[in-house]
Amino acid sequence: MSQLFLRTLREDPADAEVPSHKLLIRAGYIRRVAAGIYSWLPLGKIVLENVTRIVRAEMDAMGGQEVLLPALLPREPYEATGRWREYGPQLFRLTDRREGDYLLGPTHEEIFTQLVKGECSSYKDLPLILYQIQTKFRDEARPRSGILRGREFLMKDSYSFDLDDAGLRKSYDLHRDAYVQIFDRLGLRYRIVSAVSGAMGGSQSEEFLAPTPVGEDTFVTCGRCDYAANVEAVQVRPPEVDATLEQPPLEALDTPGTPTIDTLAEFLGVPASATLKNLLVTTDSGEIVAVGLPGDRDVDLDRLAAVLGPVEIFDAFADRPDLVKGYIGPQGLPADVRYLADPRVAPGTAWVTGANEIDRHARHVVCGRDFPVPDYADVATPRSGDPCPRCGGALSLDRAIEIGHIFQLGRKYCDVFELDVSGPDGRPARVTMGSYGIGVSRAVAALAEQTHDERGLCWPAEVAPADVHVVATGKQDQISVALQLAGEIEARGTRVLVDDRTGVSPGVKFTDAELIGVPTILVVGRGLAQGVVELRDRVTGSRAEVALDEIVERLSGRG
Repeated sequence: MSQLFLRTLREDPADAEVPSHKLLIRAGYIRRVAAGIYSWLPLGKIVLENVTRIVRAEMDAMGGQEVLLPALLPREPYEATGRWREYGPQLFRLTDRREGDYLLGPTHEEIFTQLVKGECSSYKDLPLILYQIQTKFRDEARPRSGILRGREFLMKDSYSFDLDDAGLRKSYDLHRDAYVQIFDRLGLRYRIVSAVSGAMGGSQSEEFLAPTPVGEDTFVTCGRCDYAANVEAVQVRPPEVDATLEQPPLEALDTPGTPTIDTLAEFLGVPASATLKNLLVTTDSGEIVAVGLPGDRDVDLDRLAAVLGPVEIFDAFADRPDLVKGYIGPQGLPADVRYLADPRVAPGTAWVTGANEIDRHARHVVCGRDFPVPDYADVATPRSGDPCPRCGGALSLDRAIEIGHIFQLGRKYCDVFELDVSGPDGRPARVTMGSYGIGVSRAVAALAEQTHDERGLCWPAEVAPADVHVVATGKQDQISVALQLAGEIEARGTRVLVDDRTGVSPGVKFTDAELIGVPTILVVGRGLAQGVVELRDRVTGSRAEVALDEIVERLSGRG
């Protein structure tokens, strides 16, 4: 450590919000360059490479072949699939000196598809799994939380190419099993949950989530069965409605000054759940969509975008006097406004909703009788206590970090680029794809979040920057012995970090050792006079004295 490019900090950085960000900065693993952009210092680079090594080993073991594609990519392939537009402001776009349009790759489905199209021509070339571990770029609106949500990050992305859907399912299962192996080896706690595909496209998809209070993903679990899903993928069980119950006729009401659900519920003395909220949005194509859901619920715009594509809240009421802000009802909507409802707005349910006139609402507005619902979609934000769509038990919500995502893409990209091979019968066969990602740099932050304590980082053995941190408490003979022990231990295959700094107090050295988080700390201190050294377990805090002539054997083979 007397030569290591390392400076630890005693105070949290001003811009750090979450423990992993604070500790990785303080322990000298990373340094901020700009918002969402970080440099990896020597200790951080070792941890990052250890995670990369585990990911690579399991990908190779399952039959993946590693390649490396460029990060600077032409516009045309992404224009062909529509993702040049779909990614919106998240895409880093740039123009070269010849006015050609390029992007910094957020993910590489298009380029891998083109690569395979150029190299594979027969079904005998399949199945094929290619992967890379490479830097990706996304222009996050709020880059924060250190490397948990950066604009530049390291990712493993792999792609499977199969002749048919049965082959795709096999490749998908291979990846799923490999991810279990990877995250188990990393020492992460995780849940596998159902997910939506979003801009990636495709059918089935699952996320690997690392539970932690600072996670930006929310997922639900059922206390009665094994159901688990990202909130964007939760399916709603429609309410059971008594079809024989006769509802009163629709009644218009004067409701002055009640443009919000709260003001309406208070004015009428009804619960917000009895009201029908209708949110207007516009799609990329300019279509206006009214989204109906119970008034005590909020629209999850990510879930809505998974159905409609990118959307914006409609606010051009000055141009549409037939749409009365705050008083929209599904009955009598203009013909050019599409209606989409949450499944809770089931046929036979009755609501209080807008009357499409200023300061007017209507009650006893019955779905199916007074207004139709052409399309349903799960677009409301789930809540704790909602019924499980599988068994009806109560759902609970938890926060997590997304560390992996696997997709059955199908033929979305192969159709665009006409990726065909000659089939067993000699006829052209359209290839089917899977896409599979792991956030490598994000996994480092997830580990820091899950394993840290009040004193600092506590790395699992497989990813720690060293196996043993030797601390010489100060005197020259202690430093000499510490260096000698470190050399002997390292010669036996154990990775060692040795604190041989002079002029640094024992207290500072112990504080740094706990902050840096190596699993085992070996203290060469006052006990040396009695022929003993002290072993400390960073995670449990346990301590034990070991004879000096036994310590090398004791620590051998920990690497």
